[in-house]
Amino acid sequence: MSTKRKFVADGCFYSELNELLIAELAEDGYAGVEVRTTPHRTNIIVRATRTQNVLGEKGQRIRELTSVVQKRFDFDDGAVELYAERVQNRGLCAQAQAESLKYKLLGGLAVRRACYGVVRFVMEASAKGCEVIVTGKLRGQRAKAMKFGDGYMIKTGHAGEVYTDMAVRHVMMRQGVVGIRVSIFLPQDPKGILGPKIPLDDVVTILEPKEEINPETLLQQQAAAEEAARIQAEQAAMAAAAAPVEAAPESGY
Repeated sequence: MSTKRKFVADGCFYSELNELLIAELAEDGYAGVEVRTTPHRTNIIVRATRTQNVLGEKGQRIRELTSVVQKRFDFDDGAVELYAERVQNRGLCAQAQAESLKYKLLGGLAVRRACYGVVRFVMEASAKGCEVIVTGKLRGQRAKAMKFGDGYMIKTGHAGEVYTDMAVRHVMMRQGVVGIRVSIFLPQDPKGILGPKIPLDDVVTILEPKEEINPETLLQQQAAAEEAARIQAEQAAMAAAAAPVEAAPESGY
């Protein structure tokens, strides 16, 4: 298989797997999937907020999902394995918040109240910024878009790719399809747990100035050090002069 075909096949596999897990694990706080391929086995890590529901009773549900993936993508027995991983901070996960907003709207909660609740929850989870866009027939027959935001959001450049977590969901309402887009601007974390390790380009860190040494004090310290070295050398010379000189051994001739 050529390199181009391999990349396309991997992309199709990830896309179809993601769609399957979104449909199957939507109520369990599904927050993304990661595929790790080794020469002997393919490991699929499913991230979710409620991992116990993903595993099921005695691991039954995760085994069923493994079987479905194995049959659909023609894996050999034991060649694919599914694992569940808990999301560290669901307030900083755009997919989890999009699913939460989706079920709030399906439950009949007002759009403004639901969106402002999500924005507040995200900002309380130490995010730098959040933006929620809801489009569709929200009130009445006329479709429109509503945008809710807080903090600041960088959408372009390298920072927009690295720092912004974005998720899109479609809600099948009675009046039609409503689209949801949640964007979260992650904080910078040196450990790389809550957000990216690399700092933003425009963040300037001002260090405390070093203590300036007075030149007179420096000269005095140098003179004292030289005096101490001179005294030590004189004492060593006096000690060498006072030591008795040993007689040379007589030759045996």
